[in-house]
Amino acid sequence: MKAYVFPGQGAQFVGMGKDLFEKFPEAKQLFEQANDILGFRITDLMFGGTDEDLRQTKVTQPAIFLHSVILAKMLGDNFMPGMVAGHSLGEFSALVAAKALTFEDGLLLVSKRAHAMQKACELTPSTMAAILGIADEKVEEILKGIDDIVVAANYNSPGQLVISGSINGINTACERIKAVGARRALPLNVGGAFHSPLMELARADLATAIEQTIFHTPVCPVYQNVTAMPATDPAIIKENLNKQLTSPVLWSKSVTNMVNDGATIFVELGPGTVLQGLVRKIAPAVEIEEALF
Repeated sequence: MKAYVFPGQGAQFVGMGKDLFEKFPEAKQLFEQANDILGFRITDLMFGGTDEDLRQTKVTQPAIFLHSVILAKMLGDNFMPGMVAGHSLGEFSALVAAKALTFEDGLLLVSKRAHAMQKACELTPSTMAAILGIADEKVEEILKGIDDIVVAANYNSPGQLVISGSINGINTACERIKAVGARRALPLNVGGAFHSPLMELARADLATAIEQTIFHTPVCPVYQNVTAMPATDPAIIKENLNKQLTSPVLWSKSVTNMVNDGATIFVELGPGTVLQGLVRKIAPAVEIEEALF
């Protein structure tokens, strides 16, 4: 069975999607529709902007979403998902690709998400850090002993965990985690503490938009970040999506569950190959396939 996975923030690069825009009239139409929906020409920034342009949250998130979703659409009959999943932002791409959301509604939600997260980041200075080479359980134990807000945010693969919280909390955590033998505890260049309680304001803003959006039954199960379990009921999908911004991304468990449920081939749709690398670490026996038109 084939599983399609969709990347999140950080996978962007200048020039992303330009090949699709130039090769497929339908892709060009969707990109132009996105320009109209967003109220600015995001294609100009995606195709010919700077790295700094693409690092703006209001640009990054819709840009990655557009690249992923349009790529899935251009596969046509070759897009035959037995199941889908997306990492953080990528969950919205997965939901559109699986027809749980329309293209327009998905883009509007992603834009709302980006602006809400940016607002929360500006109100409370915060950050994230990547932890490598130490058991997740040991990191969790250390985090419990820190007074500042700091939590596990992304369970990416065995031995690779991202933590999220206040600047003091992250600095303290990195010092303590390195002291007990982690290979690396590296603060990340991000705008805020994603997937932590510090995103509550953004979660509440986005939840209102989610509740006002019509969700459909997807064409295949969607393995959601919050539970790592498959969902097809629109009400459950919305409930899980409402919790996503303040809950950890259970990526390692999601991939494991997909494999246990029959996934033998994984295809990453979107910029970069980060998820391919994570899948290889989580499930070395599965096949990684490139998207073929």
